[in-house]
Amino acid sequence: MIYAFKEIEEKWQKSWQASRLFNVKADPKRKKYYLLEMFPYPSGKIHMGHVRNYTIGDVAARFKMMQGFEILHPMGFDAFGQPAENAAIKNKTKPDIWTYKCIDWMREELRKMGFSYDWEREVSTCDSSYYRWNQWIFLKMFERGLAYKKESSVNWCPSCETTLANEEVVDGGCWRCSTKVKLRDLEQWYLKITDYKERLLEDLEGLGHWPERVLAMQANWIGKSSGVEIYFRRKDNNAIIPVFTTRADTIFGATYIVLAPELPLVKELIKGKPQEKQILDFIDKVTKESKVIRTASDVKKEGYFTGAYAVNPVNNEEVPIWVADYVLMEYGTGAIMAVPTHDQRDFLFAGEHGLPMRIVIRSPGHQVTTSPENLSEAYEGPGIQVNSAQFDGLNNQEAKVKIAEWMEATKIGKIKTHWRLRDWLISRQRFWGTPIPMIYCKACGVVPVPEADLPVELPKDAPFTGAGGSPLGKVKEFVEVKCPRCGSRARRETDTMATFFDSSWYFLRFCSPKSDKLPFDKEEAGYWMPVDQYIGGIEHAILHLLYSRFFTKFFQDLGMVAFKEPFKRLLTQGMVLKDGEVMSKSRGNIVDPDSIIKKYGADTLRLFILFAAPPETELEWDDRGIEGAFKFLNRVWRIQENLMPAASPEVVRVLHKTIKKVTEDFQDFKFNTAIASLMELTNAIYQSGADKEVFAKLIILLSPIAPHFCEELWQILGNKESIFMTRWLEHEERFLIEETVAVVIQVNGKVRSKIEVPADISEDKLKELVLADEKTRAWLKDSPPKSFIIVPKKLVNIVI
Repeated sequence: MIYAFKEIEEKWQKSWQASRLFNVKADPKRKKYYLLEMFPYPSGKIHMGHVRNYTIGDVAARFKMMQGFEILHPMGFDAFGQPAENAAIKNKTKPDIWTYKCIDWMREELRKMGFSYDWEREVSTCDSSYYRWNQWIFLKMFERGLAYKKESSVNWCPSCETTLANEEVVDGGCWRCSTKVKLRDLEQWYLKITDYKERLLEDLEGLGHWPERVLAMQANWIGKSSGVEIYFRRKDNNAIIPVFTTRADTIFGATYIVLAPELPLVKELIKGKPQEKQILDFIDKVTKESKVIRTASDVKKEGYFTGAYAVNPVNNEEVPIWVADYVLMEYGTGAIMAVPTHDQRDFLFAGEHGLPMRIVIRSPGHQVTTSPENLSEAYEGPGIQVNSAQFDGLNNQEAKVKIAEWMEATKIGKIKTHWRLRDWLISRQRFWGTPIPMIYCKACGVVPVPEADLPVELPKDAPFTGAGGSPLGKVKEFVEVKCPRCGSRARRETDTMATFFDSSWYFLRFCSPKSDKLPFDKEEAGYWMPVDQYIGGIEHAILHLLYSRFFTKFFQDLGMVAFKEPFKRLLTQGMVLKDGEVMSKSRGNIVDPDSIIKKYGADTLRLFILFAAPPETELEWDDRGIEGAFKFLNRVWRIQENLMPAASPEVVRVLHKTIKKVTEDFQDFKFNTAIASLMELTNAIYQSGADKEVFAKLIILLSPIAPHFCEELWQILGNKESIFMTRWLEHEERFLIEETVAVVIQVNGKVRSKIEVPADISEDKLKELVLADEKTRAWLKDSPPKSFIIVPKKLVNIVI
């Protein structure tokens, strides 16, 4: 008998919705648990990555609910962004029409998976009821000097008249029309996240339940470096070129300096020189490339000599000034000193371009050498200073301090702390985003929109063709306004906010999604926050999490929250692969969740996705695994047909062992091993039988994983209330203590060994343990037993 999954799943999804089972209110008398998965961009179809992420969260939410917690488990949609604009242009519709249609599709797909969301708390960031609070937050930041405007370079498509992200530049051209992309300086809005750099770094220490990898990525992105800013000077005019280094001990080995292509000084140095055009073309190319690729250790580095020289202040040597792709404006001053003998990246670059090298640190225990010709790689370890003037003979760690102090004392450098973190550019020359609530008046300058006039809504009738820049600038009624201060003619800002702004505080909105006085109700947030468990992809380990932490600290400064960090625990789930590659349309290896649901049911898909691999690791899709999961559920289903009056002691023992194991594994998100334990319990039931009580407990343990399936079986057993209103099971320790007996082993009537075995062991299992005993095997000498004489719980005589 195969269970009718389609009818069962539809039945219980309707039942949960009608009974509002997962709708919650703050209850100070009960323990709360806020579980949140990163909300999705509404593409219209859920993929296996969504299924994995949300199934992990759903099991944890249902488990905590059954443990007696008041569970907040909401869902919403990160609905603004460029993909909706592109889809709208392609399908000749409006972004809002396209987005809301996709949200409807996606909501229905999520419901089909049986996820336990409180849908009454749903938020969509493209709703004006949500983005008005984006604008309110921006104004509060502007009041405190955290939002400001400055000029910066962007990728610009002259044909589409719009900015492009680095990822949208393909082979130097616009991804949409292939027109050659140019750099253009635009005035854009920034948020001064750098004001929070110390707190963002220090508070990482309190995030003990975050993956170490993520904490390291955050710390590296913030990038606090203690070192020296050294004052190299241009040979031609003696102007200072500040160079930051954390390795002052290697300064005497600097044989050239390298500038970031974005550094304005580069254009000044090459002006009128033969290499000017070549380097300008290089700058144009490099600034469109990914910074991750530019700095990757396994990618060949490209660079050019500017034709200019600098003077190293510690020894007055002239060194050539180069420009190279591996130096970023984000690090230090945008200029580095290159020491090829003691930095591998510099070593490779110098080798490729025939640049000089000098050893200044000798490895301890090695013969003194001042010749770098025989080096096969840079020496980056500790050692003794050589070729370093008055610092020769010092340990390099001691020299690092003394050289820094000497440079500061002689005013050729300054001890400094540098940060990699830069202020956050939020301006986008797009339509489908939150309008930035600012007005430009010739008399008054930049004027914020009054709070009473929020939200500044996106116009409904904007012309949407994909050409000619953002449609916002073409809607006269939107652009032309009166100045809120003097009443004269003014114009509205037409940039919109980066979508990371929307997702930097949505977890707080879920606490009180209907709040119309503030972004969120302080009391509700005080009850629910911080999020107890946050779940999402490792690709969001830096920006989204960093911005969310920044916003939380800003709200703390406003007195709106009393906590420092938004997420107590973080789980980053692995990707879903097929044939060893990430699923994608371009690779043609997509497995549609809807097709699996139609063939096997949502519970089978949930079971497989959890059993196939631990949450943090990559999961390889396997059709046989889906079949196996379906067979297991049907195996459990058939147990109801042969229930016994009473279960055997062995089954009861296995049950309590399973209760303990599953509970511990659910706490630690080890769902694959929890399922393995449930399979062992099912096997024990098939061997020895089960009564109604044991079967009911098996169903309770399985229910967070296969909720529709277990609700149905729970009802078949005569229960009226939802299984999720049942208290989670607790094991009884007495059933985990195995009673054992000592069994004497004879070989041809003579005692040869003695073993301890469980008191209720079967004869077949006893024979197996006897033959596995080392002393017994030594006496048997590979002779096959002719017979076994067994006295239960006392003796086994083997005749050979």
